[in-house]
Amino acid sequence: MPMNAQNDFSQGSIRKAIIRMAIPMTFAQVINLLYNIVDRMFIGRIPNEGTLALTGLGLCFPIIMMVTAFTNLFGVGGAPLSSIERGKGNDEEAQNIMGTSFSLLIIAGIILTVVGILFKKPILYLFGASDSTYPYANQYLSIYLLGTIFVMISLGMNSFINNQGFAKIGMLTTALGCVTNIILDPILIYICKLGVQGAAIATIVSQLLSAIWVLRFLTGKETILRLEKRSLTLRWDRVKKITALGLAGCVVQFTNSAVTIVCNRCLSIYGGDLYVGVMTILNSIREIFNLPVHGITNGAGPVLSFNYGAKEYKRVQESIRFMSTVTIIYTFAAWLVLILIPKPFINLFNSDPELTEASIHAINIYFFGFFMMALQFAGQITFTSLGKSKQAIFFSIFRKIIIVVPLTIYIPMLLHNGVDGVFMAEPISNFIGGGACFITMQLTIGKELKTKMKEKENH
Repeated sequence: MPMNAQNDFSQGSIRKAIIRMAIPMTFAQVINLLYNIVDRMFIGRIPNEGTLALTGLGLCFPIIMMVTAFTNLFGVGGAPLSSIERGKGNDEEAQNIMGTSFSLLIIAGIILTVVGILFKKPILYLFGASDSTYPYANQYLSIYLLGTIFVMISLGMNSFINNQGFAKIGMLTTALGCVTNIILDPILIYICKLGVQGAAIATIVSQLLSAIWVLRFLTGKETILRLEKRSLTLRWDRVKKITALGLAGCVVQFTNSAVTIVCNRCLSIYGGDLYVGVMTILNSIREIFNLPVHGITNGAGPVLSFNYGAKEYKRVQESIRFMSTVTIIYTFAAWLVLILIPKPFINLFNSDPELTEASIHAINIYFFGFFMMALQFAGQITFTSLGKSKQAIFFSIFRKIIIVVPLTIYIPMLLHNGVDGVFMAEPISNFIGGGACFITMQLTIGKELKTKMKEKENH
């Protein structure tokens, strides 16, 4: 299978390679985020019920994150392994890994759809729903779950398009779905008067189109690795490797889901439905400001994997250094912007005076030291891209489960500061978890790369 210079990350400038991947990937992240952001913007402005509807949608986030978790388990788990094999020149094995990931995504999608539909009501109440917000959450989730397979194909298999160096094609995958979603949302929500159900329908139709686009490219002639029937057979050794590495990305989403559940429960106790709505807005703003970070780190991922497989260890070092520097500078600037002018970002989703005032106060606490998140992202993507699944999994669990969840529960109890205590857990975890992840990555990966470079020189 042919590979031109654009797809060979062992040649040319590392910075240019990362930026060339990062720019379309950042746009893809922006477009992908618009799926949910546009839904929230339209839902939050439904006359007379926008705030409750927005809160109901927020209750669905943990379940949506769980779908993404399984997408990461098999998509993000397979893509770096495929890229490493491609760097070694073993395209046949790279293609087989991709086929295995596709089969696993389909199986998981079917199971998640059935389980979600059967148990959605007790799950939503467990996650903090009230009798006022449950109807809106149920309306959205009942339809969204029917499109689970489309979501998993479009997001999971798009990773294989990006990791082959076709970042622009990957961007178009999300662009196609997003444009469709933006067109359908106002039509279905307002004109057809379907409300929250209209937003869900728009989302799954959009994801269906994205899934079709992905499959057409990966079965076409332009791709380096082709999705073929003979590659779809499940072989235990490949399944084991994919799930072992993908477990890191899966754990990230599951821990995000767990934190959202705990936050929503605690906020509903200390502040009621209003503060569950505030958390929905904070999560939305955080997703917006995380976009360039995800773009840079995801852009660096294929470059890291390919060069590690090709034994170009100096280029791996350079990639880590460039990625870390850019993301730290950006997140520090983003923190300053949020502290100085939070209101315009809040008003993207809702202009209710009470909700706005509560959100401004929460932002000052929740986003304190936001730049430390860059350290977590840089460390995580490095571990994952180089196949170090155990470290990636540990630091996902460490920051979210070991730090955030207990602090979310106990700070309000110990300091008697209610919702403020819930919001304080995030910045504390950023400093402790982000710092620990980045320092460990530098010490362990840095040492390994130096050793391998010496061995390569001696040979």
